Amino acid sequence: MLKADKRRKLSEEDKNSLLKLLTYEKVKGKPIYYKNYQKVLKGELLPEAVRARTILQAYLLTQVMFSLSKALGMERYYILPGEIRFHFRRGSWRSIDLAVFEKEKLEPFLLQEKPLSVAPKVAVQIDTKADLSRYKSVEEYAHEKTKDLLDAGVERVVWIFTRTKKVMIAEAGKEWKVQSWEKAFEVLEGIKVNLKDLIEEVS
Repeated sequence: MLKADKRRKLSEEDKNSLLKLLTYEKVKGKPIYYKNYQKVLKGELLPEAVRARTILQAYLLTQVMFSLSKALGMERYYILPGEIRFHFRRGSWRSIDLAVFEKEKLEPFLLQEKPLSVAPKVAVQIDTKADLSRYKSVEEYAHEKTKDLLDAGVERVVWIFTRTKKVMIAEAGKEWKVQSWEKAFEVLEGIKVNLKDLIEEVS
């Protein structure tokens, strides 16, 4: 099993390769790295440690995906989990935790081995793994990312914040809403998710 090595000294080439691996997103050509990426460069952590989700994040992501799959079926939509890289302009891409696509828009690109440039109908984010050192707060980062996604054609962006137990729902041209995650929220076409119910299933 690989272990972090504090004595490791990286060559410039190795450092650049590692920084590429540690890039979470890129905006206008500038990388946004994973949180604690510097500890990886110092050999204190492995890349997997900063890229991994917490158990709660993984559970919520899985349950939201299952809830949507059950409600929507597979006739009209694809529901894709994981850190999907959505390239929305040259030199810029954002990572999406869970994306809902209309099948007719995504199917022509499914078998192409190139970056995704099709905007999902809905993007769901659970916290963020981004290094926020250049932002004043997680809210500033979330608002910037949300605006990028909406401007690029995503119709609805849903943020789930596990620390504050809040949900933010944003749509272009409408007032963004922030509410307690104890209240159900609409993801798509009358399809609602209640995080409180999902958590109580295992409590």
